[in-house]
Amino acid sequence: MAYKPFDLTGKVALVTGGNGGIGLGMAEAMAQAGADIVIWGTNAGKNQAAKTRLAETGVKVLTQEVNVADEAAVVAAMAEAVARMGRVDTVIANAGVGGGAPSFSQMTVETWRRVMGVNLEGVFFTFREACKHMVERSGQGDPGGSLAVTSSLSAISGAARNEAYASTKGAVISMIKSIAVEHARYGVRANAILPGWIATDMTEGAQGSDKFNDQVIRRVPFRRWGEPEDFGGIAVYLASDASRFHSGDSFLIDGGYAIF
Repeated sequence: MAYKPFDLTGKVALVTGGNGGIGLGMAEAMAQAGADIVIWGTNAGKNQAAKTRLAETGVKVLTQEVNVADEAAVVAAMAEAVARMGRVDTVIANAGVGGGAPSFSQMTVETWRRVMGVNLEGVFFTFREACKHMVERSGQGDPGGSLAVTSSLSAISGAARNEAYASTKGAVISMIKSIAVEHARYGVRANAILPGWIATDMTEGAQGSDKFNDQVIRRVPFRRWGEPEDFGGIAVYLASDASRFHSGDSFLIDGGYAIF
């Protein structure tokens, strides 16, 4: 039999914030590899556009309007996804918001809590419900599953004026490691993905800045912004059987920026 570790046929992958940017790039790659896809997003129009795009690959696609900062909404959406898709094998907690300030001393409590609500509590709610499903499946003789979180280069570098954002991105790496240790007995693995400077809606302002492109992007060894499509490979790898013994790790995908 041919070795096909990256074939995702028969698997279901759920991506939060999967209706655009890095999330959609990962979802599209997994769909092309054969996985059925569940997209969580708060924008109905973007959800529908993502569904239309993903459906062109021939897989089953479910979109749900979910604010991951709302615990009840996450609980209900995960239950609906499992009921309608039959199972969920991979969950990528990708939804996130920015939250900078003119300076750390001027950062408001409102900004801090908004970022924590989506980027940290949202990941907690999402992974807690995913783990419930995967542990239950394991008890029924069907172990396995993959969890991945979109962290950030800011988790390991000094992100001035972005302390709230960076704090959440560092925290989810610790969360992932703990989940990985606790859930390995159920065949569940958990890993973090750390994007560098990627061309998405969140970085739109910086993309148009000549000063930023000259001082920052010029330092990227590839001499370009990253693209959402650059995350397709890692998503397929982590969702596939190729990563069945790979857990508790962090993947820095930044075009070599951090080492240059």
